[in-house]
Amino acid sequence: MLSDIEIAQGAKMLPIAEIAAKLNIQNDELEPYGRYKAKLSESIYSRLEGKPDGKLVLVTAINPTPAGEGKTTTTVGLGQGMKKIGKDAIIALREPSLGPVFGIKGGAAGGGYSQVVPMEDINLHFTGDMHAITAANNLLCAIIDNHMQQGNELGIDQRRILFKRCMDMNDRALRNVIVGLGGKVNGVPREDGFQITVASEIMAILCLSSDLADLKRRLGSILVAYNYSGQPVYARDLKVHGAMAALLKDALKPNLVQTLENTPALMHGGPFANIAHGCNSIRATKLGLKLADYCITEAGFGSDLGAEKFLDIKCRFAGLAPSCIVLVATLRALKYNGGVPKAEVAQENVEALKRGLCNLRAHVENMRKYGVPVVVAINRFLTDTDGEIAALADFCRELNVEYALSEVFAKGGDGAVELAQKVVAACEQPAHFRFLYDEKLPVKEKVGIIAREIYGADGIVYTAQAEKMIREIEALGQDKLPICVAKTQYSLSDDPAKLGRPTGFAITVRDVRLSAGAGFIVVLTGDIMTMPGLPKAPAANLIDVDDNGNITGLF
Repeated sequence: MLSDIEIAQGAKMLPIAEIAAKLNIQNDELEPYGRYKAKLSESIYSRLEGKPDGKLVLVTAINPTPAGEGKTTTTVGLGQGMKKIGKDAIIALREPSLGPVFGIKGGAAGGGYSQVVPMEDINLHFTGDMHAITAANNLLCAIIDNHMQQGNELGIDQRRILFKRCMDMNDRALRNVIVGLGGKVNGVPREDGFQITVASEIMAILCLSSDLADLKRRLGSILVAYNYSGQPVYARDLKVHGAMAALLKDALKPNLVQTLENTPALMHGGPFANIAHGCNSIRATKLGLKLADYCITEAGFGSDLGAEKFLDIKCRFAGLAPSCIVLVATLRALKYNGGVPKAEVAQENVEALKRGLCNLRAHVENMRKYGVPVVVAINRFLTDTDGEIAALADFCRELNVEYALSEVFAKGGDGAVELAQKVVAACEQPAHFRFLYDEKLPVKEKVGIIAREIYGADGIVYTAQAEKMIREIEALGQDKLPICVAKTQYSLSDDPAKLGRPTGFAITVRDVRLSAGAGFIVVLTGDIMTMPGLPKAPAANLIDVDDNGNITGLF
């Protein structure tokens, strides 16, 4: 059996100009980065402004096992399946972060015969967007420390600096650091820390900005610190947002690539869904709706994280409304949620599957609260048995939800024909999209609605720190914003050990942070970290490159 990278390296890619031509993208709108990837220039937006939008399809999932369950692979395969049934479709994905690539989760280009290529480029440096975001983030940090070193005209209190440095790598040793050591010439000593680039507010801003002017405005609105009088200090006060925007002007342009079957794909932005809002950029999604009849996008991890944020944050800011929600599930993940250890999920266990179906029920019911038709995609594995599939089919009929077996990993677009047909049919059904909450409600009330309606929590416990931060956000008049919850992906609760559909639990909010530039309030629950660590045996140990520059071991 070929590995993902062997399949990708054997792909017959078309020159990116040919992919662009199929989308009627003009030559002067294409900015090639080599032969097989390109950025799309600003001029394409004005040219397509009056064109009607296609249908928006959101792909999400149940709670995954620690290994992930193929949501991106299903998204890519569905795009290829649309082509098989004669539909004009484009996919819109996030860019991978180097943290998971060299860590444990892997990349974000799909798998098997449903991948986006060139896979090695995409999973490594791609077009440099992640590096630009990192540079812009750390420029702001450098300006903050330099401002204090050069007289501190704004009176920044070094004990109340909120903005952290970042890097696109899992490095737990940098979570908490001391900077400015070594004497007066090296700056003001203070506590600092790093977060991973995809969790930074700059990443969220890039993904939620409508254009360059909006990007610069949002960058200027970043709350970086408080001064000694307790007044807020924003990035615009440091006169650095223009330089940050200059670093990001090219990163703001969506990237065009292709699938193994030459279906066009836009990849842009990469926020994690368990510690950020988990969606690709508004600009890429809106452009995809202009370029094709169907734009298929994904939101990270389970629907309790990525989909909720896609629907309540991204759709709210962008004026988007999905026509269909695809909910990816695997028998393995359902058995895991039914209490089967990870090492045994490949073995037949119908009873455990039935116990775990409560997790699928929760996600279907939650997505229906948004007024959008739902289709369940069963990402099939070779070890799935007829008895298990029959039990799942009976459950879907009982729940009155459409479902389709998906074999896109092994068969590419041919394995998604039934799913594509059901998605097209769902897109023709009436949809009455609505948000879960009114963003003008008090902070605690919004968090309560999410916790109750999506997680199934009985209540919320706020630490003293969280209470303090909510009061500060209210004092700034910034409390009328959407909520972005940082939470474990493995459970509907904030405890990764609570599988299935837990009941009788409370969510613990340990901290609350204002992302004024992004335009949302981050609520940190449980022990979630914004700088992940590497596992005992990181994937980096398996990756190599030969003397001819050929990469191996990349999945």
